[in-house]
Amino acid sequence: MRIGMRKPSLKKRISARTSLKRQIVHRGGFKMPRGYGWIRNPKKYVYNKVYNRTTFDVFKVLKKLFK
Repeated sequence: MRIGMRKPSLKKRISARTSLKRQIVHRGGFKMPRGYGWIRNPKKYVYNKVYNRTTFDVFKVLKKLFK
């Protein structure tokens, strides 16, 4: 598990928005309501919860500095 700053990746950022799996879920209407991730995949939900609390995004830090 990481602690601290996340390393930005343009390649991962683009692929996450253009993936075939995401397109099928969003266009097929298989989306679950917000907050129901623990039903779909509890292990991933817990991992992401901890990861997002222990790391921070560089762009959010820059946004706060220049606001």
